[in-house]
Amino acid sequence: MSGKWPTVRLGEVMTPVERPESPFLGTAYRQLGVRLWGEGAYEREPIDGGATKYHTLSRVEADDIVVNKIWARNGSVAVVQAPLAGCFVSGEFPTFSADRRTLLPRWIHWLTKTPVFWAQCDEKSQGTSGKNRIKPEQFLSVTIPLPPPAEQRRIVARIEELAARIAEARALREQAVEETEALCRGIIARDPTSKPTPMRELVQLRQPDVTVLPDGSYQFAGVYCFGRGVFRAQTKTGIEFAYRKLTRLRARDFVYPKLMAWEGALGVVPPECDGCVVSTEFPVFQVHEDRVYAEVLDTYFRTPAVWPALSGASTGTNVRRRRLNPDDFLNYKMPLPSRRTQDRLRKVRARTGALAPWHSETATALHALLPAVLDRAFKGDL
Repeated sequence: MSGKWPTVRLGEVMTPVERPESPFLGTAYRQLGVRLWGEGAYEREPIDGGATKYHTLSRVEADDIVVNKIWARNGSVAVVQAPLAGCFVSGEFPTFSADRRTLLPRWIHWLTKTPVFWAQCDEKSQGTSGKNRIKPEQFLSVTIPLPPPAEQRRIVARIEELAARIAEARALREQAVEETEALCRGIIARDPTSKPTPMRELVQLRQPDVTVLPDGSYQFAGVYCFGRGVFRAQTKTGIEFAYRKLTRLRARDFVYPKLMAWEGALGVVPPECDGCVVSTEFPVFQVHEDRVYAEVLDTYFRTPAVWPALSGASTGTNVRRRRLNPDDFLNYKMPLPSRRTQDRLRKVRARTGALAPWHSETATALHALLPAVLDRAFKGDL
């Protein structure tokens, strides 16, 4: 933090605040949550007053500072934005009010997004109650740089100007990616000769082929929801999980998690995940590329309009617990495009795929921009 400005304890510029209310059965209460790593506060699902274990809940208002006792060490601290005013938190979320004569809420808002701030919260949390929780008085001992209000306003305005430009650049990049995906989906959708074809004619279920050894090391893969594809996950030893058998992935296999397929967690294995493993909760299929290219399956099953049909094939009364079993997936019929259309899609995917490294580098650079801006800002260099 900057040496140009005085450093003060939070306790000098903010005070605890509570607006307690006793919850009543039959009354719905808006709940506030706080994301990790400075990602801010959000509104959770409402709760009936008769469903909470807490005797009192505390109402938050705009510009309150809310702290998650358990996860403050991981950046779970936020300033409440106006649309969230009127939400409620439990005693696990101490709330504070800034002295606006000396501390602007937007100044502390941006400070909560910095690793230096998180590190202090982590230090204050160590060993408390044996659970690494941060107590209110410990949070108030965190120190921050505090220039005069006029300087805070100037720097905040500059941060927000640059943040808006970064957000615009991110939106443009995401729009370019989405338009590319839409182009590929359109190639399939506009084929008038496509024929509904059961997946069992296009893919073959592979059986688990890896026997787990307690001292073995296993590089797992996962599948993102919402059509974002297959990725390399963590490496684990055999004693860290209960599965006795795993399936080794091969590039261009098709895979999904049974539990989350209905939410778009399906995809073709990319080259970087070749040789990774998945548990038996992830059915793996070899693609019959004499009938359908892997690129076609990858494009089709990334289409949001397809996912509700998979939800219908999944079993379970609770939507969050529905599972897409392999037999149901194999019975699912997809519109199989002609070979000519498949060839066209494959060429387009090859060309757009060549841009993937550039998109990845751009995303990484954009992700690093805001932290760099904040680092300069709070060093007094902005």
